[in-house]
Amino acid sequence: MSFQFTAEQLARLRDLEAKAQELDLTFEEADLRDQTFLRLQKRLTGQARQKLEEIFQSGGRPLVESLSQKISDQLVALGMIQVSTPIIMSRSRLSRMFSDDHPLPEEQVFWLDQKRCLRPMLAPHLYEYMLDLSRLRAERPFAVFEIGPCFRKESQGSKHASEFTMLNLVEVGLKAQERQGRLLQLAGEIFGQIGLEGWRVERVDSTVYGQTVDLVDHSGLELASCSMGPHPLDAKWGFSGTWLGLGFGLERLAMSLAGLDRLSPVARGFGRLLGLPLNI
Repeated sequence: MSFQFTAEQLARLRDLEAKAQELDLTFEEADLRDQTFLRLQKRLTGQARQKLEEIFQSGGRPLVESLSQKISDQLVALGMIQVSTPIIMSRSRLSRMFSDDHPLPEEQVFWLDQKRCLRPMLAPHLYEYMLDLSRLRAERPFAVFEIGPCFRKESQGSKHASEFTMLNLVEVGLKAQERQGRLLQLAGEIFGQIGLEGWRVERVDSTVYGQTVDLVDHSGLELASCSMGPHPLDAKWGFSGTWLGLGFGLERLAMSLAGLDRLSPVARGFGRLLGLPLNI
């Protein structure tokens, strides 16, 4: 008979950033397993304390915030304009993101009252900018983006969070035949800026946009969704013209870069400092 670490032991070792091969150890006796756990915990706790001391000496910022700064600086350098829209979203705006065949998913939205919610996505507010700027630009191309918190009632395990950070960018006015290449170019620019390699493209069906392109990392983790227009949803906004859009989950980017199998070390919360546990 062989023994593996218990669920509680595994949770503790993951918090202390144990390596995969350490988590997968097996033992002939339970006593040997427990002794190994205590030794591992002691060593990893010491390493965590050392890393925390380095943080106190040099300072630092959460990985998600660092990625946000790097990407926003890069997009501005490419001529895009950053916007900042309300975290509170109206029901009327959100409802325009769903066709009659796919009604608004009420159970996933944090409603403040009958008419307002915490935004579950950035796209409805960017549509507003698409309308105004298209009028002012007279068919000349432009691009805007936003980075900020979004909220959904998620229950899909370790790779989801109820509060997360989205990057959504939209470029309007490109020729139709240029959109696909531009999507991949922008994705490559962003991934290159943060040093993420091994990503690939997958085609999927989206509740909101229909047939879309997802960008996934080497392990298949979804990092971003891409879409293009003209799109049937455009009519609900009174918008006409060509556009492309990319939406990234920054916690997912951080998770992939850090080689994590769960979102919690890089998500908003308590009990951690720059991803390091404080219960040491």
